[in-house]
Amino acid sequence: MDESSDDRNFLGRGWSFPPQFDPVSKTVIMTEEAEDINNSLSILLSTIVGERVMDMSYGCNLEDMVFETLDTSVITYLKSKITKAILFYEARIEIEKIEINTTGIPEGVILIEIDYIISATNSRFNFVYPFWRQEGTELSSLLKI
Repeated sequence: MDESSDDRNFLGRGWSFPPQFDPVSKTVIMTEEAEDINNSLSILLSTIVGERVMDMSYGCNLEDMVFETLDTSVITYLKSKITKAILFYEARIEIEKIEINTTGIPEGVILIEIDYIISATNSRFNFVYPFWRQEGTELSSLLKI
């Protein structure tokens, strides 16, 4: 086993997100280190508080902000919600900066840009989370009602 990988085990290892399977080895595809942290951030930001049965407080509730007008106070509140969720649920990192990129508003998309430092290694990374509302699908067309 590679000694450098042993030193980085504390960064975590988990299922890929969304879950994927290797048909050859018939195993779950795993992610490690910064990729695992990015997957964790994606899951955290996309989870509604109360959605997880075993941890009802986990999540960020960004869905509550979908129809808000994006002014300075809403952007500040959005950054605060994200910061709080990361502080409580992603202890492996320290937030360096959170920016809300609003250039995609005409298409209904904002980009949440998070610059972070992995605490134990002092390595800097960034993560971009696209936040948008997709158009709904009529279930009767899928269910053939």
